[in-house]
Amino acid sequence: MESGPAGDDTAPRSEEQVIQTTAALHGDDSDIAHARLLATAFLTTARTEHGIAVSRTGVELTQLVVSELVTNARKYAPGPARMDLRITGGVVEIVVWDCQPALPAARPADAGRVGQHGLEIVMALSLDFEVRSEAGGKRVTARIALTDDPDTLSSSKTDPPPAPALEH
Repeated sequence: MESGPAGDDTAPRSEEQVIQTTAALHGDDSDIAHARLLATAFLTTARTEHGIAVSRTGVELTQLVVSELVTNARKYAPGPARMDLRITGGVVEIVVWDCQPALPAARPADAGRVGQHGLEIVMALSLDFEVRSEAGGKRVTARIALTDDPDTLSSSKTDPPPAPALEH
């Protein structure tokens, strides 16, 4: 895992702590599970070693979005792909690059459709969602809040204590 300034136009302000990691995805059946495990380990390290607030909901939403984005890359862009994870300002940025230049589009709502709701799910769960064409493919970016509390989006506090148990 690397820490340091990001190398693109979404680079954070210099006073923000940035934690990031990158994983090559080889286009095989293990990519989705590998990406989910990497995301979980990444967020655990952010919490335990860097003191960044990460709620269970933040981890679960990140796992789901990673699964959907990597599944789409695997399904629609056979071949190599890359996943970048970066934390800054209380948000985890999930970036999946693949070699297919065709940009995805959410389908119109259809209660009778079975499956193919992944992009809709990602867009609904994300604070921000973006798709960009790039040389040799595309980059899909989703940003997920690390905590359930919107006030922590610009801080790196630790998780709040659990709510007290109700007495009977």
